[in-house]
Amino acid sequence: MRFIETLKLALSAIWAHKLRSALTLLGMIIGVTAVVVVVSLIDGFNVYIDEKIAGIGAKSFTVQRFNPFEDFKDTDTIAAAQRRNKDLTMEDFEYLKSRGTLFGKIGAKARPSRVQVKRGTEILEEVSVDGATPIIADIENLDIADGRYFTDPENDAAMRVAYIGADVANKLFPTGTAIGQEITVAGIPYRVIGVATAKGTVFGVPQDMFVQLPLKTYANNFGGLIRNRSLYFVITSKSDPLFNDAVDEARFLMRARRHLAPGEKDNFGIVTPDAITGLRDRIFGTVFIVAIFVPAIALVVGGIVIMNIMLVSVTERTKEIGIRKSLGARRADILKQFLVEAVTLSAFGGITGVALAWIIGRVLTAVFFPTYLSITAVILAVAVSGGIGILSGIIPAWKAARLDPIEALRAD
Repeated sequence: MRFIETLKLALSAIWAHKLRSALTLLGMIIGVTAVVVVVSLIDGFNVYIDEKIAGIGAKSFTVQRFNPFEDFKDTDTIAAAQRRNKDLTMEDFEYLKSRGTLFGKIGAKARPSRVQVKRGTEILEEVSVDGATPIIADIENLDIADGRYFTDPENDAAMRVAYIGADVANKLFPTGTAIGQEITVAGIPYRVIGVATAKGTVFGVPQDMFVQLPLKTYANNFGGLIRNRSLYFVITSKSDPLFNDAVDEARFLMRARRHLAPGEKDNFGIVTPDAITGLRDRIFGTVFIVAIFVPAIALVVGGIVIMNIMLVSVTERTKEIGIRKSLGARRADILKQFLVEAVTLSAFGGITGVALAWIIGRVLTAVFFPTYLSITAVILAVAVSGGIGILSGIIPAWKAARLDPIEALRAD
């Protein structure tokens, strides 16, 4: 029997019991949907992190007060780090800037404050406001939608100019341009000189509700660069091959600056892109396994349900099998018929699950977190569902193929 004829028989058998077939596929659909959604979420997160690292420069690193991978392991290490590590200062920045021989660019930023921003009667609460040196625009490859970033003279003079996020611009200036207009940040007026390109949300947190000021302006108007407004430095290497050497040079200079003895623990932190991706891989490697294992149980259950229904189908169609055998159908033909039927059922479940996962992914991307549905995940989901169909169909198909035609014809 040709495969196309076998497929037609399988489709007609599935169509003859539409409701039963649909209920049979529920487990498979749920399992495939869950697996693909989890894979899409993890892939989306990985792509997002890689894009952020590429955005700030894959060959840039930060020097900051704490090392989040070592100092924040538990309450004891946090307490010890708080006692040991001092806030970075502009003197530290100038020290690194003047002595670093392998650095390409070096900029300074300060941690943000949450304050009120308003224009006229329009008020925005809890807006993130921070400060940065002008070179940060080049280091972080800022995407500016309108206007410009601030300059060195504006920073040196601590001028009241502001670079704002797209949400701030849209809410405070809904009908016109924000450039050249005045806003009030924590009760102090600033002139808007630039608007960032919209970035959307991550984990439901808006990325465009911010105001960035020249670093000296931020220090003067917000009470100094200490504690919650602490400094950190962003540094690039002169070239990619020199990146690790530049990191080592920064560590050496900071240790010399702080007079640390050999063997004494660093009282500052250096964070590199490799450390971020390494942490991500360590965390999500385990999470990925657990997250896939749970919905995979639904796939196994779906396969068991398909096997059970196919066994019932063999029992119901015993007489049909006897007639086909009496007309010359071979064991291989019967085996192929029921095996193709089981695989077709599973494949339908896999395709439906992928379609639902795509819809759920679009919704999650729009309101919560970017997802990424890779072709590999789609092919793997359909292949796994088809494989489960083969495994769940072998026993019923083998049972049907071994039926004695005379006994089958006697069946009611």
